[in-house]
Amino acid sequence: MKLKKLLKDIPILEVRGPKEVEITGVCANSKFLAPGNLFVAKKGRTVEGAQYIPEAIAAGAVAILTDIFDPTLKNVTQIIHPDVSKIEGLIAAQYNQFPSEELLMVAITGTNGKTTTSFLIKHLLGKYYGPCGLIGTIEYIIGEHRYRATHTTPDVSINYKLLREMINEGCSSAIMEVTSHALDQGRVSGIQYDVVIFTNLTPEHLDYHSSMDEYCQVKNKIFRDLNPDKKKKGYQKTAIVNADDPYHKKILQGCRVPVVTYGIDSVADLQATDIRLNAGGTKYLLRYQDEVYPIKLPLIGRFNVYNSLATIACGISQGIPLENISKIIRSFPPVPGRLELVPNKLGLNIYVDFAHTPDALANALKTLRELNSGRIITLFGCGGDRDRLKRPNMAEVCEQFSDICVVTTDNPRSEDPEAIISDITKGFQKASSYVVEIDRRTAMEKTLHLATPEDIILIAGRGHEPYQTFPHHTLEFDDRKVATEICQNISQKGTP
Repeated sequence: MKLKKLLKDIPILEVRGPKEVEITGVCANSKFLAPGNLFVAKKGRTVEGAQYIPEAIAAGAVAILTDIFDPTLKNVTQIIHPDVSKIEGLIAAQYNQFPSEELLMVAITGTNGKTTTSFLIKHLLGKYYGPCGLIGTIEYIIGEHRYRATHTTPDVSINYKLLREMINEGCSSAIMEVTSHALDQGRVSGIQYDVVIFTNLTPEHLDYHSSMDEYCQVKNKIFRDLNPDKKKKGYQKTAIVNADDPYHKKILQGCRVPVVTYGIDSVADLQATDIRLNAGGTKYLLRYQDEVYPIKLPLIGRFNVYNSLATIACGISQGIPLENISKIIRSFPPVPGRLELVPNKLGLNIYVDFAHTPDALANALKTLRELNSGRIITLFGCGGDRDRLKRPNMAEVCEQFSDICVVTTDNPRSEDPEAIISDITKGFQKASSYVVEIDRRTAMEKTLHLATPEDIILIAGRGHEPYQTFPHHTLEFDDRKVATEICQNISQKGTP
């Protein structure tokens, strides 16, 4: 596409250089730039995008979107606008021919539950409508193609590219997990959503957001942006919220489309009652429009009841009969790293879960307590370069709901692992409640040696993640695989 055509309907302040250049793509990361691309030089929290312009030009960029004209740059067209992030979304949408207008677009936002809910809805829409794409924490699914996710919600230029690829692969719908960072940084700018779901809001990312109120206001943006005038044929604009969450009314402020509520404890449009849990799954009665429907879910936990309610609400909002929804969610496959039972030769009850917030950890442990009267042994850590305020709270939760707590390294990133563990252990009431083993593999070995078949072991914090990130290197480390290997070694040798 010629640059002149690309910029035709975009309010650019100034263009310096030829407009007849051919644009082969839009890219905000100079490392992945291809010849002929338009490079987006936007500001980050710690990095100026402009510093990567020489690298982008060397890689073949023919145009630069930037906020300040640079007279030293030669043989490249400069597109000038003070709000680079906003214009990036408009350009990416135009280049990819506005893909969100051709898809049933579902966004899921909230602190916990986004991933499982996104997989549930993908399963539902995929079975009912046909191929459904997904952009989320674990992976990006484009038709038959799967790519390991780099971010839960990627840059806006990548999002538009992925959505166009979904259409090319025959998808009729797309599910997106949308984080507060993504909303604040404009990563979903201009995407036309049909359904937006709010799961819950608990303390998280308070290193980024100054308060829970600010965190809530950022989440509220996606609901305010739901435009009732931009309807797509056959789809209904709908906001779906968890009525049991104390922030749900604030989340809806300024929302202009119909609202569907769901809950367990509160009166809601969809309400779950008579919840029954066992190791094989969860059953409950769904009250909807003065009728009662039995629901069977192959997932365990009260929190998964919420996830399923959001899914059912999404299906109903788009006209899928409840009888069909009920049948489809019964066949839902497990989500990687979400209370995933690890097969092993020792007959141990080992679960791996992504729980990395106090609320998520409490939910996981409460669920496991309902399954077994034996001991609960929990191994966990906290990620580096992330919300430090929650670290002692993680210890409090672990101590409250576990019999033995093993504190170890998560993904320290640029931080000192020992300093992170020191922050965590300040939250324990008793020194006898926990043990510390800084090396995660060694911690897992000690934990699994300690366990018996009557116990439940929860390995928390990393879930599906295949790598462990340290200050100066990345280590291949999948909790599920490592746990299986350790059990294999113990069964063969009697020692790890």
